[in-house]
Amino acid sequence: MFKKILIANRGEIACRVIKTARRMGIATVAVYSDADARAPFVRMADEAVHIGPAPAAESYLIADKIIDACKQTGAEAVHPGYGFLSERTSFAEALAKEGIEFIGPPVGAIAAMGDKIESKKLAMEAGVNVVPGFVGEIEDTEHAVRISEEIGYPVMMKASAGGGGKGMRLAYSEKDVREGFEATKREGLNSFGDDRVFIEKFILNPRHIEIQILGDKHGNIIYLNERECSIQRRHQKVVEEAPSPFVTPKMRKAMGEQCVALSRAVDYHSAGTVELIVSGADPTGESFYFLEMNTRLQVEHPVTEAITGVDLVEQMIRVAAGEKLEITQDDVSIDGWSIENRVYAEDPYRGFLPSTGRLVHYQPPVAPWEDDGAANGRRGIDGIRVDDGVYEGGEVSMFYDPMIAKLVTWGESRDEAADLQIQALDAFRIEGLGHNVDFLSAIMQHERFRSGELTTGFIAEEYPEGFEGAPASDALKRGLAAIGGVIATADADRARRIDQQLADGMLPPGDWSVRIDGTDFEVQLQEDSITVDGSEVEISFDYTPGDTMVDVELDDAALTIQLMPTRMGYDITTRGATHALRILPARIAHLSDHMIEKIPPDLSKFLICPMPGLLVKLHVGEGEEVQPGQPLATVEAMKMENILRAEKQGTIAKLNASEGESLAVDAVILELE
Repeated sequence: MFKKILIANRGEIACRVIKTARRMGIATVAVYSDADARAPFVRMADEAVHIGPAPAAESYLIADKIIDACKQTGAEAVHPGYGFLSERTSFAEALAKEGIEFIGPPVGAIAAMGDKIESKKLAMEAGVNVVPGFVGEIEDTEHAVRISEEIGYPVMMKASAGGGGKGMRLAYSEKDVREGFEATKREGLNSFGDDRVFIEKFILNPRHIEIQILGDKHGNIIYLNERECSIQRRHQKVVEEAPSPFVTPKMRKAMGEQCVALSRAVDYHSAGTVELIVSGADPTGESFYFLEMNTRLQVEHPVTEAITGVDLVEQMIRVAAGEKLEITQDDVSIDGWSIENRVYAEDPYRGFLPSTGRLVHYQPPVAPWEDDGAANGRRGIDGIRVDDGVYEGGEVSMFYDPMIAKLVTWGESRDEAADLQIQALDAFRIEGLGHNVDFLSAIMQHERFRSGELTTGFIAEEYPEGFEGAPASDALKRGLAAIGGVIATADADRARRIDQQLADGMLPPGDWSVRIDGTDFEVQLQEDSITVDGSEVEISFDYTPGDTMVDVELDDAALTIQLMPTRMGYDITTRGATHALRILPARIAHLSDHMIEKIPPDLSKFLICPMPGLLVKLHVGEGEEVQPGQPLATVEAMKMENILRAEKQGTIAKLNASEGESLAVDAVILELE
């Protein structure tokens, strides 16, 4: 077994590998960029080596710097995590030349499966079902248009070396192909160093199912069941679960055996994942097609660990050291259900725009990287597990992906795992930047999610106009009004005691008018009861003025609320939405109707950058007339390109920014007249 390994990655996956290595008695080495100097993974490792500036192209993507760090520290092996150099054959070859073990699959398998075009050819030769499409290199945009028309719309354009949802564009028409082909090439080149693109038929009502593969260097290969990853946004996974609510034992066996056969065709060892697309329109579930094989650890590997009890990182290390698998296919079982939600630094209330900045407050529901020993420590604390790589006061940088943490829950049933997600998301406190916690909670509560009727179009279909928070029942609103009244009374009583605003014999107000989402509630606090609009509310909680998180018992249900004081009340966040409570003493509330409404300024003549990012391309020049929907600028943020379009007809009066310029949020890119 290795005595020391280096992790050629950052963030939560670096922490994840360090945790297992530490349990195995293996020393660890971290490498870090300028942006990560104070990151948790650097502190967790036994040694750390600085490898360059913040941009990945100048640090994490330079193989020579990783190899130099191995030589400097005496690391015998490298775990690449996912992304960065994890699927670069040149990196694995360079390590081999230096006598350093690569904790991953053989170079031949990486090469065969890493090239999406070649992997489709190989899958076809192996008798694996593949999605209909053009398997070959595409010359230019005109060639792409001809191919798309031959296949039939809709089609998917994919970067050949792509992955992680990057370098993908869905096209429903010739216009979409013309707009998206060059962008797909650029994303492939910028993220993976390869601008080749292939095109395939887009399967309608698709489900995204993937099979976890594990093999050793002695010819043993097994599959560890499936994961359902259908809930995606912009082809980036948001929610993953294991097992799938759709897959039957018969399907599982057919998929697994086919994926093992494909793995054998490339002499695969280590952990890997074969991704499949399944037609939701086929009730038999037999219409599944090979998409790609990821020759690395997946982001969503914890859900497989939770239901199988297998530490995938440990197995990767043992396989790399030459050990045989100690488990056979017959040993693989399914114990309970596990769900993973990806907590992203993106604002669902603003169209899911990337949100970088400082984590002013960061408090996960359980301590990260701790466990209660269940299932060899892969189910967290009481079924709640947090994998993260951030810290309170740290920055979420524009240079890397927007993931803050992975929230993983395990339960005896799917509903239990989902309920634990809602509970944990309510208690997940993040302040300082936009995040998607409310959105994730809304998904967990959604009737369609609960029914298991999932497709990759779930988010687009269920939130076509964007996200405005999970809908709240009338009972919940009444409960929040009661909470608001109790908090307002407690705050007023504290002010009376500290500031002597009321005489000693006087009591703080107990009658309040609470407005929630445009609805007014009359709240009365009496000696032994609380009423809302004359009806008693059963509620119990402990609150001290200044508390920001409170556990509440409401009508025999438990919920956690987060409080943020505002000028006229509180913002209360719970159950997938933030509710603005305007709280006024009942005797003066009617006076607010006479307040003059402040009208926001008209900014429609400006194209404003909605996120921090890099201005990749300006599509227009000064004096040019534009039409609604016409592309004006492309901004790259967190490795994704975003096209900004004209909202109305006009003429470009002035360009305020130039291509290649780094823009702050709300920076004016151009002006229209």
